Amino acid sequence: MSLSTPKSMRLHIGIFGRRNVGKSSILNALCGQQISIVSHHAGTTTDPVEKPMELLPLGPVVFIDTAGIDDSGALGELRNRKTRSCLDRVDLGVIITCGGVWGTFEQELTAELRSRSVPFIAVHNKQDLHAAHGRFADLPDDIPLVFASALQNHGIDALRSSLIEHAPDGCFETACIAADLIAPGAAAVLVVPIDLEAPRGRLILPQVQTIRDLLDNGRSALVVREHELTQALALLREAPALIITDSQAFEQVAGLVPPESMLTGFSILFARYKSDLATLVLGSKTIDLLRDGDRVLIAESCTHHPIEDDIGRVKLPRWLKRYSGASLHFTTVAGYDFPDDLGDYRLVIHCGACMHTRKAVLQRLEKCRQAGVPVTNYGLAIAKCLGVLERALEPFPDVLGLCRAE
Repeated sequence: MSLSTPKSMRLHIGIFGRRNVGKSSILNALCGQQISIVSHHAGTTTDPVEKPMELLPLGPVVFIDTAGIDDSGALGELRNRKTRSCLDRVDLGVIITCGGVWGTFEQELTAELRSRSVPFIAVHNKQDLHAAHGRFADLPDDIPLVFASALQNHGIDALRSSLIEHAPDGCFETACIAADLIAPGAAAVLVVPIDLEAPRGRLILPQVQTIRDLLDNGRSALVVREHELTQALALLREAPALIITDSQAFEQVAGLVPPESMLTGFSILFARYKSDLATLVLGSKTIDLLRDGDRVLIAESCTHHPIEDDIGRVKLPRWLKRYSGASLHFTTVAGYDFPDDLGDYRLVIHCGACMHTRKAVLQRLEKCRQAGVPVTNYGLAIAKCLGVLERALEPFPDVLGLCRAE
């Protein structure tokens, strides 16, 4: 991996603490450059600041510098909510303090990180002003502690070593996206529509990552547009082992796939790669239960300018209404926005989440579980509405039974 590694495939390290303890200064010292604005005035950092970098020997990481958790007032509360939302996507936490203080705010952060099973370390910063040489009061014995001075660049190497030591095991052991579904040397055909949602001059991230996954693991990839599939199949000596399509082309492609070829979609592959496929398959069954007045939350992991026939805002609601015959109400959120209160929703439908880490997506699934709200994703919902869900799940026999069970 390199600096071009997508953020969703990087270890996310969150930097937390009170205002003016030197969080931004620590980040700047770790990165060796001025990433975050620093000043002596408390509350300088207002929104999370992200910095992708290479942290050897860990490799590609993203540091997230957050606002002080002790901010007050109406704006302070908004900043605190932004900071706490970062907890859902961090793989490793750093709690900065100074002056030997470990009080209510730090204890709350500790509890939040522990509840998510996120490893973390404490850093006593500003050793140049508030020197400490041993563990201080109220700091639990099991929390690793590093002494540092960002101003004097003291302790930064020790902090870097501690980050490497306490990074979660297997944080870069990523599963296959599609290669494990077919034998070495076998071929997969990827159906990639070039429409208004396709970025000019390039493919979207799930398509690129799937191609790379196949090539890295000794499988062949043939990429075609949906109207070229018949011609491509005719050129092959034998039917491909697997055909992967953009979810929007499911209906057209399903009618062309040879019976001996498996069929699935990019979004369904990412339901397994970035999430929990079984949970999302079970959630798709709720589509059969939608009734007039039900509210559906559409969650996108990226932010983009909606087009005229946007999949999340136009096509998916249209398919759901047509399939259910119900008058439904839709709410769309994008990026890192996700409601704290899900109680009013009958169903949550998430995108493929190529821009989120698996950890962040699983946190969202857990929120849905706690709220008792079923959740599925774009590809599964579209396949369900178009009547091809069982066909699209044939590569995954372990969850196909969930689709068929009453």
